[in-house]
Amino acid sequence: MLSEFKDFIAKGNVMDMAVGIIIGAAFTAIVSSLVADLINPIIGLVMGGVDFVNLYAVLSGTVAEGATLEAARESGATVFAYGSFIMAIINFLIIAFVVFMLVRYVNKAKDAAAKEEEAAEEAPAGPTELELLAEIRDALAKK
Repeated sequence: MLSEFKDFIAKGNVMDMAVGIIIGAAFTAIVSSLVADLINPIIGLVMGGVDFVNLYAVLSGTVAEGATLEAARESGATVFAYGSFIMAIINFLIIAFVVFMLVRYVNKAKDAAAKEEEAAEEAPAGPTELELLAEIRDALAKK
């Protein structure tokens, strides 16, 4: 059973998947930073400084007027944090768009490489070694 497990782990698909997961985790950090540090501030600026994360409704308990979501939660109040949900949707849409653009670029690069490969295959091949030897033989026979 241990040797079967080693064979399974050593297969290319498992290794490719592991590399993909590691790269995906690193890419997630990049995209999360893009969203949180670059895009969300621009959205907040366009929306007049609205911070969606701090939009909530108090379901029970008391919260000081204008308190942040974190302060409301710390006070023990039950809050309906719809702003966090709105930000999660916006983040998802932005991340999905970035991933779409990345996949689109990779697919275009693959298509271009495949077209170059097809063009190289379609190019007329020269005579084979056997054909050249036959031509030489025929030329020598004529002399």
